[in-house]
Amino acid sequence: MLIASEPDTHAADATLMVVPWHDPVVDSLGYDVHSAYVELFWLNVLGPTATWTLRRLVSGLDTYPLGYELDLSETAGMLGLAYSAGTSNSFGRALQRCALFGMSQPVPGGLAVRRRVPPVAARHLARMPERLRALHPQWQVRTYRADDLERGLAIAEAMVAAGDDPDLVERQLMAVGVSPAAAIEAAMMAIDRSRGVA
Repeated sequence: MLIASEPDTHAADATLMVVPWHDPVVDSLGYDVHSAYVELFWLNVLGPTATWTLRRLVSGLDTYPLGYELDLSETAGMLGLAYSAGTSNSFGRALQRCALFGMSQPVPGGLAVRRRVPPVAARHLARMPERLRALHPQWQVRTYRADDLERGLAIAEAMVAAGDDPDLVERQLMAVGVSPAAAIEAAMMAIDRSRGVA
């Protein structure tokens, strides 16, 4: 159950239904919640607790794509956070912060969560350290050379086939010199192919 503006984390049953938030624009242009982009830029905005909470919510959608029932107390404990029904707590604040910054939204009977997030807004970028502001333009470039994508895809497919954690593929591609845009695309393609997604 939800109240009008935020998740109801005070319910006696202490569970919450989590469903995917379908947003065609952000889904096509945004960044995966587990991406290096989120660590570099959204972490600065959301903070570490809300970022890890968001990632945990999305990990549940990886297993149950249509939605799942989240045990609030258990999930808070897994993240090392406090939770108790009816009181202010760190897990409840993390959920509220996700909603405040548009990573989730209340829906009838649950919470819709973004699997892909938009680029950070200019107002948030302006408050970041100079180094992050200087890095951001290269993440906005959506073009890449075909050979960069081919190289990235070959490496990504080998990593996924070898059983490497899909969340690390994008980061490893960039570590070996694949451009951010090509690394994002190659990682997504390799993971989708491994799951049989057309």
